[in-house]
Parts: sequence; C-alpha cells; structure tokens
Amino acid sequence: MMTPSAPKVLIVDDQPETLSMLFDALEFEGMAPLKAVDGRAALSLVGQARPDIILLDAMMPGMDGFEVCRVLKSEMGYADLPVVFMTGRNDSEHVVKALACGGVDFVPKPIVLNELFARMRVHLANSRKTRSARDALDAIGRPIAAVGRDGAIAWATPQAQELLTRIGLRSDEGAALPWELKQWLVDSEGSESAARLYRRFDREVEFRIMERGNEGAVLLRLIDRAIGTGEERLAAAFGISLREAEVLLWLTHGKSNKEIAEILQLSPRTVNKHLEQIFEKLGIENRTAAATMSVRVLWD
Repeated sequence: MMTPSAPKVLIVDDQPETLSMLFDALEFEGMAPLKAVDGRAALSLVGQARPDIILLDAMMPGMDGFEVCRVLKSEMGYADLPVVFMTGRNDSEHVVKALACGGVDFVPKPIVLNELFARMRVHLANSRKTRSARDALDAIGRPIAAVGRDGAIAWATPQAQELLTRIGLRSDEGAALPWELKQWLVDSEGSESAARLYRRFDREVEFRIMERGNEGAVLLRLIDRAIGTGEERLAAAFGISLREAEVLLWLTHGKSNKEIAEILQLSPRTVNKHLEQIFEKLGIENRTAAATMSVRVLWD
C-alpha cells in the first residue's frame, strides 16, 4: 500500500507495455509511479511533480534518454536527482554515455524487477542523504557552492550567493567563476583539500575544495577571511581540534549524533568519541552546556 511518504518514481519509455508493467510493479512495491511516453513530456512532468528518482529509457524517438538526462542535470538544475537508464542494449558505449550525461545506474532489458528495486533503494537512500546534507548546509548558514568541470556554478547556498555578490561575482546557476579560479581548479586536480585566496574590492575570500565528485564536479566552501569559519573560532576559543570544533558546530545547530556522522562522513562511534573529548576539555557534562558555550562564541 502506498503511503504519503512513498518515493515518487517517474518512468519514461515509449513502449506502452514497458510503462504499464513498471507502473503496476512499482505501485505494488509501495512506490508512487508517474509515467511519460517521451523526453519532452518527461521534462515537463519533472518540473510539476518533482520525482525522487527517474527510470529512463535510453533509446526513444525524438529526444533520446541521454539528451533528457543532460538537460535535467545541466540546464534544469536537477543535479542530485538520480536517473537510472534502461535499454535493450548492454554494450559499453551505452553504459559510458549513460554515466557521462549524469546517470547513476544502468539496467538492461528485459528488466529483472527484484534487482531493479534493490538498486533503486540504494540510489534513493543516497539521494536522501545528499539532500539532507544540503538542507543542513543551508540551515547552518555555510557558504557552499558546487561547480562543474568548466567552472560553472551548479548550485550555491544563500550564504555563498551573498558572499559571491559582495566580491562582484555572479552567483546564479550556470554563472562562470573567474578564469584564475577555473585554472586553480584544473591545477589542483588530485587534491582533496586545496585552497585559493581570491581578493577583490578590499575583501579576501578563500575558496576551499571540500570534495571532488563524478565528472569533475567540485564542492567548494567559501570563507570570508575577515571573519573566519565558525569551527576556527570555536577551536581558538576552547583549545580544541578543528574536527572537534566541526562536531561542536553541528551540535550547536541541533543535529543528532547520527546526523553529524552523515554530514561529516564519520562513524557515529567517532562522533561520540569527539563529544567525550569536547565535554572533557570544556569541563561540562552534556550537549546543552556545550551548545550554550558555543553560542556565546559564535553569536556574541
């Protein structure tokens, strides 16, 4: 039985038999299926229904699945929406094309339903974690931006948009970073923690690489060096490590140990260890006292 929280699945296929079979199977599995018979209908439906995952036929007349995925990812801003390709061809060329345009997986036809459902659950879980982390970044007020291999902005938190605007740079989706920052991204390939200081209008902003993803995508943290980061201020105030300060920062914003572990890509056990060390160094016994002390540093 479908629940209000059932994941919405958009099926895109020009074959009515495949559409009908998948629609019924997904509904029986407790998901909320939607269907489109061609690429243009799919693009329109994505904007209206906001699906959680897409099952996309690779070979369709007119706009094929590869072009649909490219438009979704690069022009419509659905970089985090998982797309699973379906095709009767299982050759390496199709697999490469599917992954190159932003697909997360590839299943051959005829479709083995149990295998498809298992893969979908993995991609849905990964997508939820990604959205949760982005929502948390927005809520905590961190200036974070994602850029593509070409240096174009894919998305930015409101705080990053504001900081970019202050130094005279565009922050809208698709806007390009200055050439010197784009060159730095290329030169620093292979590095997971590179940083570059950018000076403009008497203001210094540090661009720090947080993570490199598939197809050259880069997650950047922007830091106004006149203020510094929250964890830098907490580390200096309490004599704790930067990692401990990160844990304390997220705790201050009301995150549970499990959420902190997901955001910082740590195990819950490691988060617990950090909290024990923080409590000992601050001479306190609980999360409430830690958050109270942290707030005084961050917002006083």
